[in-house]
Amino acid sequence: MTMLQLGLPKGSLEIPTVEMFAKAGWRITISSRSYYPGIDDDEIECTLVRPQEMARYVSEGILDCGLTGYDWIVENGGDVHEVCELVYSKVSRRPVRWVLAVPEDSPITCAKDLEGKRIATEVVNMTHSYLKKHGVKAHVEFSWGATEVKPPRLADAIVEVTETGSSLRANKLKIIDTLCTSTTRFICNQDAWQDPWKREKIQRIALLLQAVLDAENHVGLMLNLKRENLQKILDLLPALRRPTVADLVDPDWIALTTVIEEHVVRDLVPKLSEAGAEGIVEFGLNKIVR
Repeated sequence: MTMLQLGLPKGSLEIPTVEMFAKAGWRITISSRSYYPGIDDDEIECTLVRPQEMARYVSEGILDCGLTGYDWIVENGGDVHEVCELVYSKVSRRPVRWVLAVPEDSPITCAKDLEGKRIATEVVNMTHSYLKKHGVKAHVEFSWGATEVKPPRLADAIVEVTETGSSLRANKLKIIDTLCTSTTRFICNQDAWQDPWKREKIQRIALLLQAVLDAENHVGLMLNLKRENLQKILDLLPALRRPTVADLVDPDWIALTTVIEEHVVRDLVPKLSEAGAEGIVEFGLNKIVR
């Protein structure tokens, strides 16, 4: 049987990824003692891999496909095919940023001020490229962790990943520049993408994962209304697409179903009720396939 070798990100993205796959229809079971999770699909074998290494394993064909950040694709320079972007993370649905940061009282205000300075970071290649672009020579050293606590004693500046900036502020650091904005990408091996079976399997997975993320922050609404009030109700609805309208047994009444952003529900439902809607039901969504 042909198998798809799928890499899942180990670490902070691990739980959000498993939850996303569950909503997409795949149940993944992770054991604390194994790097090979179970999955309820006989055509897929999973391996837990650190996002920092994912692009390399996919590029080399050890894995057919996997999920990793755009930042690690840039850092490793892997030759991979990007299937789609999946905007999710451990904290929010915002992209993360790799930023240049220095102590709040540092005289460094721009890239040019880094000449001859020491920079600590996990993304050494990305930092070298940034310095080269600005014509600056500085000492870049790999940081094994806790990078934000190294200035000013162990480093003059750092290049660190941030989602909210709270950790940098807590360590009295200020952001000077952004080197890279990154979101999670679903990537695959170039040869795997040319294989018809694997390509179709990967595309189906991508479709459903994107559908899960599209459904977030949206809900469905069902309601009944008199036919004569239809236009009044339609004028209130910020529909994702044109709502579905169906006849009821009573010819004077119709049923309407639509999809809206969740944050508008609290203001919208009272207005719908005032406009004559009855039997209003809100329901959650797992997927929206556009």
